[in-house]
Amino acid sequence: MEPTNQGEVPKLSQVIQIDEGKIQEHLGEVVRSTVEETLNAMLDAEATPTDESRRSDVEGAEVAQVAV
Repeated sequence: MEPTNQGEVPKLSQVIQIDEGKIQEHLGEVVRSTVEETLNAMLDAEATPTDESRRSDVEGAEVAQVAV
């Protein structure tokens, strides 16, 4: 480090500044997008039934028609 005008070396604590507000804002955005992606994936999985569940729905409908 270069000495200042008075021959003193500046303190390292003054070299790096952390803006806690920006960190919290960024963290909030990361959490929000992660939660949104997770919920959308869960909704998509719920809205798209598997082949096996479709088959059981069809079989259930056929049994209900026979019982009528």
